[in-house]
Amino acid sequence: HMLSKVGMWDFDIFLFDRLTNGNSLVTLLCHLFNVHGLIHHFQLDMVTLHRFLVMVQEDYHSQNPYHNAVHAADVTQAMHCYLREPKLANFLTPSDIMLGLLAAAAHDVDHPGVNQPFLIKTKHHLASLYQNVSVLENHHWRSTIGMLRESRLLAHLPKEVTQDIEQQLGSLILATDINRQNEFLIRLKSHLDNQDLRLEDAQDRHFMLQIALKCADICNPCRLWDLSKQWSERVCEEFYRQGDLEQKFELEVSPLCNQQKDTIPSIQIGFMTYIVEPLFERWAQFTGDTPLSENMLNHLRRNKAKWRSLLHKQHSSSRSNDHSGQVTGSQEQTLNKEETP
Repeated sequence: HMLSKVGMWDFDIFLFDRLTNGNSLVTLLCHLFNVHGLIHHFQLDMVTLHRFLVMVQEDYHSQNPYHNAVHAADVTQAMHCYLREPKLANFLTPSDIMLGLLAAAAHDVDHPGVNQPFLIKTKHHLASLYQNVSVLENHHWRSTIGMLRESRLLAHLPKEVTQDIEQQLGSLILATDINRQNEFLIRLKSHLDNQDLRLEDAQDRHFMLQIALKCADICNPCRLWDLSKQWSERVCEEFYRQGDLEQKFELEVSPLCNQQKDTIPSIQIGFMTYIVEPLFERWAQFTGDTPLSENMLNHLRRNKAKWRSLLHKQHSSSRSNDHSGQVTGSQEQTLNKEETP
Protein backbone atom coordinates (compact mmCIF):
# COMPACT_ATOMS: atom_id res chain seq x y z
CA HIS A 1 0.00 0.00 0.00
CA MET A 2 1.74 3.15 -1.23
CA LEU A 3 0.11 5.49 1.28
CA SER A 4 1.98 3.80 4.13
CA LYS A 5 5.17 5.21 2.55
CA VAL A 6 3.87 8.75 2.11
CA GLY A 7 6.46 10.07 4.57
CA MET A 8 9.40 8.59 2.64
CA TRP A 9 11.52 10.89 0.46
CA ASP A 10 11.73 8.31 -2.36
CA PHE A 11 7.92 8.24 -2.75
CA ASP A 12 7.12 7.86 -6.47
CA ILE A 13 4.34 10.36 -7.21
CA PHE A 14 4.15 9.32 -10.91
CA LEU A 15 3.42 5.71 -9.96
CA PHE A 16 0.96 6.89 -7.29
CA ASP A 17 -0.86 9.04 -9.87
CA ARG A 18 -1.20 6.04 -12.20
CA LEU A 19 -2.43 3.79 -9.38
CA THR A 20 -5.05 6.35 -8.32
CA ASN A 21 -6.23 6.83 -11.88
CA GLY A 22 -5.04 10.45 -12.07
CA ASN A 23 -6.42 11.26 -8.62
CA SER A 24 -3.11 11.60 -6.77
CA LEU A 25 -3.88 15.05 -5.32
CA VAL A 26 -7.32 14.18 -3.93
CA THR A 27 -6.22 10.79 -2.59
CA LEU A 28 -3.04 12.14 -1.00
CA LEU A 29 -4.75 15.06 0.73
CA CYS A 30 -7.67 13.06 2.09
CA HIS A 31 -5.09 10.68 3.57
CA LEU A 32 -2.87 13.46 5.00
CA PHE A 33 -5.82 15.32 6.53
CA ASN A 34 -6.66 12.08 8.33
CA VAL A 35 -3.08 11.28 9.33
CA HIS A 36 -2.62 14.75 10.85
CA GLY A 37 -5.97 14.58 12.68
CA LEU A 38 -7.31 17.64 10.85
CA ILE A 39 -10.74 16.15 10.05
CA HIS A 40 -11.40 15.67 13.73
CA HIS A 41 -9.75 18.87 14.96
CA PHE A 42 -11.60 21.19 12.57
CA GLN A 43 -14.76 19.04 12.54
CA LEU A 44 -14.58 18.81 8.75
CA ASP A 45 -17.15 16.96 6.70
CA MET A 46 -15.42 14.22 4.65
CA VAL A 47 -17.78 14.62 1.68
CA THR A 48 -17.28 18.40 1.60
CA LEU A 49 -13.50 17.99 1.92
CA HIS A 50 -13.52 15.53 -0.96
CA ARG A 51 -15.65 17.86 -3.10
CA PHE A 52 -13.30 20.79 -2.40
CA LEU A 53 -10.20 18.72 -3.26
CA VAL A 54 -11.80 17.54 -6.52
CA MET A 55 -12.44 21.21 -7.40
CA VAL A 56 -8.77 22.03 -6.76
CA GLN A 57 -7.48 19.00 -8.67
CA GLU A 58 -9.71 19.71 -11.66
CA ASP A 59 -8.68 23.37 -11.76
CA TYR A 60 -5.14 22.29 -12.69
CA HIS A 61 -4.48 21.93 -16.44
CA SER A 62 -3.63 18.32 -17.23
CA GLN A 63 -2.28 19.48 -20.63
CA ASN A 64 0.59 21.30 -18.89
CA PRO A 65 3.67 19.04 -18.93
CA TYR A 66 4.81 20.44 -15.56
CA HIS A 67 2.34 22.76 -13.81
CA ASN A 68 -0.40 20.16 -13.34
CA ALA A 69 -2.09 18.34 -10.44
CA VAL A 70 0.77 15.80 -10.18
CA HIS A 71 3.21 18.65 -9.45
CA ALA A 72 0.77 19.88 -6.78
CA ALA A 73 0.61 16.39 -5.27
CA ASP A 74 4.41 16.13 -5.37
CA VAL A 75 4.83 19.48 -3.58
CA THR A 76 2.23 18.41 -0.99
CA GLN A 77 4.05 15.13 -0.31
CA ALA A 78 7.33 17.06 0.14
CA MET A 79 5.57 19.52 2.45
CA HIS A 80 4.32 16.58 4.55
CA CYS A 81 7.93 15.38 4.89
CA TYR A 82 9.11 18.86 5.93
CA LEU A 83 6.30 19.30 8.48
CA ARG A 84 7.65 16.17 10.20
CA GLU A 85 11.15 17.60 10.71
CA PRO A 86 11.58 17.80 14.52
CA LYS A 87 12.79 21.44 14.52
CA LEU A 88 9.42 22.40 13.01
CA ALA A 89 7.07 19.59 14.10
CA ASN A 90 7.58 20.32 17.82
CA PHE A 91 5.94 23.74 17.44
CA LEU A 92 3.26 23.29 14.77
CA THR A 93 -0.43 23.76 15.57
CA PRO A 94 -3.22 21.98 13.64
CA SER A 95 -3.82 25.32 11.90
CA ASP A 96 -0.21 25.48 10.71
CA ILE A 97 -0.38 21.93 9.37
CA MET A 98 -3.68 22.49 7.55
CA LEU A 99 -2.39 25.76 6.03
CA GLY A 100 0.86 24.13 4.93
CA LEU A 101 -0.92 21.24 3.21
CA LEU A 102 -3.64 23.39 1.61
CA ALA A 103 -1.13 25.95 0.33
CA ALA A 104 1.02 23.16 -1.15
CA ALA A 105 -1.99 21.53 -2.83
CA ALA A 106 -3.35 24.75 -4.33
CA HIS A 107 -0.18 26.82 -4.89
CA ASP A 108 -0.28 26.54 -8.73
CA VAL A 109 -4.00 26.07 -9.33
CA ASP A 110 -5.23 27.07 -12.84
CA HIS A 111 -1.63 27.67 -14.00
CA PRO A 112 -1.76 28.57 -17.72
CA GLY A 113 1.59 26.89 -18.52
CA VAL A 114 3.32 30.21 -19.34
CA ASN A 115 5.17 32.60 -17.04
CA GLN A 116 4.48 36.14 -15.82
CA PRO A 117 6.54 37.99 -18.49
CA PHE A 118 4.52 36.17 -21.17
CA LEU A 119 1.22 37.25 -19.56
CA ILE A 120 2.48 40.84 -19.33
CA LYS A 121 3.74 41.13 -22.91
CA THR A 122 0.59 39.52 -24.36
CA LYS A 123 -1.51 41.94 -22.25
CA HIS A 124 -3.37 39.06 -20.55
CA HIS A 125 -6.27 40.19 -18.36
CA LEU A 126 -4.64 38.64 -15.26
CA ALA A 127 -1.60 40.90 -15.72
CA SER A 128 -3.73 44.05 -15.60
CA LEU A 129 -5.92 42.66 -12.82
CA TYR A 130 -2.89 42.15 -10.55
CA GLN A 131 -0.93 45.13 -11.95
CA ASN A 132 2.02 43.00 -13.10
CA VAL A 133 2.92 41.98 -9.51
CA SER A 134 3.04 38.24 -8.62
CA VAL A 135 0.40 37.82 -11.32
CA LEU A 136 0.24 34.01 -11.29
CA GLU A 137 0.59 33.61 -7.52
CA ASN A 138 -2.18 36.13 -6.85
CA HIS A 139 -4.38 34.23 -9.28
CA HIS A 140 -3.58 30.87 -7.63
CA TRP A 141 -4.49 32.37 -4.25
CA ARG A 142 -7.71 34.08 -5.31
CA SER A 143 -8.82 30.94 -7.19
CA THR A 144 -8.21 28.88 -4.05
CA ILE A 145 -10.26 31.30 -1.92
CA GLY A 146 -13.07 31.12 -4.47
CA MET A 147 -13.15 27.31 -4.26
CA LEU A 148 -12.88 27.31 -0.44
CA ARG A 149 -15.88 29.62 -0.17
CA GLU A 150 -17.89 27.82 -2.83
CA SER A 151 -17.29 24.42 -1.20
CA ARG A 152 -18.21 25.82 2.25
CA LEU A 153 -15.52 23.52 3.71
CA LEU A 154 -14.80 25.97 6.54
CA ALA A 155 -18.22 27.65 6.68
CA HIS A 156 -18.88 26.27 10.20
CA LEU A 157 -15.82 28.05 11.64
CA PRO A 158 -15.98 31.62 13.06
CA LYS A 159 -15.65 34.34 10.41
CA GLU A 160 -12.42 35.70 11.96
CA VAL A 161 -10.87 32.21 11.74
CA THR A 162 -11.72 31.73 8.06
CA GLN A 163 -10.55 35.27 7.21
CA ASP A 164 -7.24 34.55 8.93
CA ILE A 165 -6.90 31.24 7.05
CA GLU A 166 -7.56 33.00 3.72
CA GLN A 167 -4.93 35.68 4.44
CA GLN A 168 -2.29 33.16 5.56
CA LEU A 169 -2.97 30.99 2.49
CA GLY A 170 -2.29 34.08 0.39
CA SER A 171 0.92 34.89 2.21
CA LEU A 172 2.13 31.28 1.74
CA ILE A 173 1.21 31.01 -1.95
CA LEU A 174 2.67 34.46 -2.74
CA ALA A 175 5.96 33.32 -1.18
CA THR A 176 6.39 30.87 -4.09
CA ASP A 177 6.97 33.78 -6.51
CA ILE A 178 10.53 33.04 -7.67
CA ASN A 179 11.12 36.79 -8.12
CA ARG A 180 11.10 37.07 -4.32
CA GLN A 181 13.74 34.36 -3.86
CA ASN A 182 16.46 36.72 -2.62
CA GLU A 183 14.15 38.54 -0.22
CA PHE A 184 13.37 35.22 1.53
CA LEU A 185 16.96 33.94 1.41
CA ILE A 186 18.27 37.14 3.01
CA ARG A 187 15.66 36.97 5.79
CA LEU A 188 16.36 33.27 6.42
CA LYS A 189 20.13 33.83 6.49
CA SER A 190 19.71 36.70 8.95
CA HIS A 191 17.49 34.58 11.26
CA LEU A 192 19.94 31.67 11.16
CA ASP A 193 23.01 33.87 11.69
CA ASN A 194 21.36 35.70 14.60
CA GLN A 195 19.80 32.48 15.94
CA ASP A 196 16.69 34.54 16.71
CA LEU A 197 13.94 32.30 15.32
CA ARG A 198 11.33 31.81 18.02
CA LEU A 199 8.97 29.13 16.75
CA GLU A 200 6.70 29.69 19.75
CA ASP A 201 5.75 32.90 17.92
CA ALA A 202 3.11 32.55 15.21
CA GLN A 203 4.98 35.03 12.96
CA ASP A 204 8.20 33.02 12.95
CA ARG A 205 6.31 29.76 12.43
CA HIS A 206 4.54 31.33 9.46
CA PHE A 207 7.86 32.45 8.00
CA MET A 208 9.26 28.92 8.28
CA LEU A 209 6.10 27.55 6.64
CA GLN A 210 6.76 29.96 3.75
CA ILE A 211 10.32 28.62 3.52
CA ALA A 212 9.10 25.00 3.72
CA LEU A 213 6.64 25.65 0.85
CA LYS A 214 9.36 27.34 -1.21
CA CYS A 215 11.57 24.29 -0.67
CA ALA A 216 8.76 21.86 -1.52
CA ASP A 217 7.97 23.81 -4.69
CA ILE A 218 11.51 23.49 -6.09
CA CYS A 219 12.59 20.18 -4.51
CA ASN A 220 12.66 18.20 -7.81
CA PRO A 221 16.48 18.34 -8.07
CA CYS A 222 16.69 16.85 -4.55
CA ARG A 223 14.73 13.72 -5.51
CA LEU A 224 16.03 10.38 -6.80
CA TRP A 225 17.55 10.80 -10.28
CA ASP A 226 14.79 8.86 -12.07
CA LEU A 227 12.10 11.10 -10.58
CA SER A 228 14.16 14.26 -10.77
CA LYS A 229 14.98 13.72 -14.45
CA GLN A 230 11.30 13.32 -15.37
CA TRP A 231 10.45 16.63 -13.69
CA SER A 232 13.36 18.35 -15.47
CA GLU A 233 12.17 17.09 -18.85
CA ARG A 234 8.62 18.20 -18.10
CA VAL A 235 9.49 21.72 -16.95
CA CYS A 236 11.77 22.25 -19.98
CA GLU A 237 9.04 20.96 -22.32
CA GLU A 238 6.72 23.60 -20.83
CA PHE A 239 9.38 26.29 -21.37
CA TYR A 240 9.90 25.18 -24.99
CA ARG A 241 6.15 25.30 -25.65
CA GLN A 242 6.12 28.90 -24.43
CA GLY A 243 9.05 29.65 -26.73
CA ASP A 244 7.14 28.17 -29.67
CA LEU A 245 4.13 30.36 -28.84
CA GLU A 246 6.37 33.42 -28.63
CA GLN A 247 7.84 32.65 -32.06
CA LYS A 248 4.36 32.13 -33.45
CA PHE A 249 3.25 35.57 -32.18
CA GLU A 250 6.59 37.11 -33.28
CA LEU A 251 7.48 38.01 -29.70
CA GLU A 252 11.00 37.88 -28.28
CA VAL A 253 11.66 34.34 -27.04
CA SER A 254 12.00 34.33 -23.23
CA PRO A 255 15.14 33.09 -21.44
CA LEU A 256 15.26 29.27 -21.11
CA CYS A 257 12.48 28.87 -23.72
CA ASN A 258 14.59 28.46 -26.86
CA GLN A 259 14.85 24.75 -27.59
CA GLN A 260 17.79 25.33 -29.98
CA LYS A 261 19.92 27.24 -27.45
CA ASP A 262 18.70 26.22 -24.00
CA THR A 263 19.34 22.52 -23.43
CA ILE A 264 17.85 20.60 -20.52
CA PRO A 265 21.25 19.97 -18.83
CA SER A 266 22.27 23.64 -19.02
CA ILE A 267 18.90 24.88 -17.72
CA GLN A 268 19.02 22.38 -14.85
CA ILE A 269 22.60 23.12 -13.82
CA GLY A 270 21.85 26.84 -13.68
CA PHE A 271 18.65 26.28 -11.70
CA MET A 272 20.38 23.97 -9.21
CA THR A 273 23.37 26.26 -8.73
CA TYR A 274 21.63 29.62 -8.34
CA ILE A 275 18.19 28.78 -6.97
CA VAL A 276 18.04 25.33 -5.38
CA GLU A 277 21.42 24.93 -3.65
CA PRO A 278 21.38 28.24 -1.73
CA LEU A 279 17.86 27.56 -0.38
CA PHE A 280 18.42 23.92 0.58
CA GLU A 281 21.75 24.62 2.25
CA ARG A 282 19.93 27.15 4.49
CA TRP A 283 17.07 24.70 5.08
CA ALA A 284 19.59 22.07 6.23
CA GLN A 285 21.12 24.69 8.53
CA PHE A 286 17.63 25.24 10.02
CA THR A 287 16.69 21.56 10.44
CA GLY A 288 20.14 20.51 11.58
CA ASP A 289 21.74 17.54 9.79
CA THR A 290 18.64 15.37 9.78
CA PRO A 291 18.58 12.23 7.60
CA LEU A 292 16.12 13.99 5.25
CA SER A 293 18.23 17.13 4.79
CA GLU A 294 21.40 15.09 4.26
CA ASN A 295 19.56 12.86 1.78
CA MET A 296 18.21 15.83 -0.20
CA LEU A 297 21.62 17.52 -0.44
CA ASN A 298 23.23 14.22 -1.51
CA HIS A 299 20.66 13.75 -4.29
CA LEU A 300 21.13 17.37 -5.33
CA ARG A 301 24.91 16.96 -5.71
CA ARG A 302 24.63 13.61 -7.50
CA ASN A 303 21.94 14.88 -9.87
CA LYS A 304 23.98 17.97 -10.71
CA ALA A 305 26.95 15.72 -11.53
CA LYS A 306 24.70 13.63 -13.83
CA TRP A 307 23.53 16.74 -15.71
CA ARG A 308 27.15 17.92 -15.97
CA SER A 309 28.19 14.64 -17.56
CA LEU A 310 25.22 14.81 -19.96
CA LEU A 311 26.21 18.39 -20.84
CA HIS A 312 29.78 17.28 -21.64
CA LYS A 313 28.50 14.40 -23.77
CA GLN A 314 26.23 16.81 -25.58
CA HIS A 315 29.13 19.18 -26.26
CA SER A 316 31.43 16.46 -27.49
CA SER A 317 28.74 14.96 -29.73
CA SER A 318 27.92 18.38 -31.21
CA ARG A 319 31.67 18.97 -31.82
CA SER A 320 31.95 15.65 -33.66
CA ASN A 321 28.97 16.77 -35.76
CA ASP A 322 30.51 20.16 -36.49
CA HIS A 323 31.98 19.11 -39.84
CA SER A 324 28.43 18.35 -41.01
CA GLY A 325 27.12 21.70 -39.77
CA GLN A 326 25.33 22.64 -36.53
CA VAL A 327 23.35 20.08 -34.60
CA THR A 328 19.69 20.85 -35.02
CA GLY A 329 17.33 21.06 -32.06
CA SER A 330 15.66 17.78 -32.98
CA GLN A 331 19.02 16.02 -33.36
CA GLU A 332 20.03 17.43 -30.01
CA GLN A 333 16.88 16.05 -28.45
CA THR A 334 17.50 12.57 -29.81
CA LEU A 335 21.08 12.82 -28.52
CA ASN A 336 19.64 13.72 -25.11
CA LYS A 337 17.33 10.75 -25.12
CA GLU A 338 20.05 8.33 -26.22
CA GLU A 339 22.54 9.55 -23.64
CA THR A 340 20.22 9.23 -20.69
CA PRO A 341 21.66 6.54 -18.40
